[in-house]
Amino acid sequence: AVVSTQSTGSNEFFVQCLLLHPVVKMSKAKGKKPQRSGSNVFANFDQQQIQEFKEAFTIIDQDRDGFISEKDLKDMWASLGIIQDDKFCAEMVKVSPGQINFTAFLTFMGEKLADTDPEDVLHNAFACFDVQNTGFINQQQFTNALTQLGDRFSKEEINQMYDVAPMKGDSVDWKRFIKLIKYGGDFEEEA
Repeated sequence: AVVSTQSTGSNEFFVQCLLLHPVVKMSKAKGKKPQRSGSNVFANFDQQQIQEFKEAFTIIDQDRDGFISEKDLKDMWASLGIIQDDKFCAEMVKVSPGQINFTAFLTFMGEKLADTDPEDVLHNAFACFDVQNTGFINQQQFTNALTQLGDRFSKEEINQMYDVAPMKGDSVDWKRFIKLIKYGGDFEEEA
């Protein structure tokens, strides 16, 4: 599978953060991608990405105390019209050994983004389903592949993926989707 969204605590939290995509407008900036080296988490992202993660953090930090708590998560979901139980929110907070401040949140997001396949591997995987090299994969064909090949996605995981996948009509814009997977933003294709 290209992206794993299995409900295993930290992956669940990552998927849930990505689900904020419709609420938090991701960068359309073009240009050089940030270098992923060094121990300073802020060095792993460009300023635009840091600002977008800060906006996402602020949306989640409902009581604005600078930390994400179980109550913040529950309130954030409620503000989106989704009722989550205390156990679900407690599991999400458990991904951090201490309180989740912005630096911990950014570190976590950086680790999750770095934990994906290299861009060329993702490109080759998607290109297998785009034999005419259009940059798009029909949604039904993509769903069939994700539910019938390799690590099979559940219906819930498919729905979560389509909540964030860039679409054009009934097709996935897989080149933009790779940018979302790798860099946490939705980048326009360069002309």
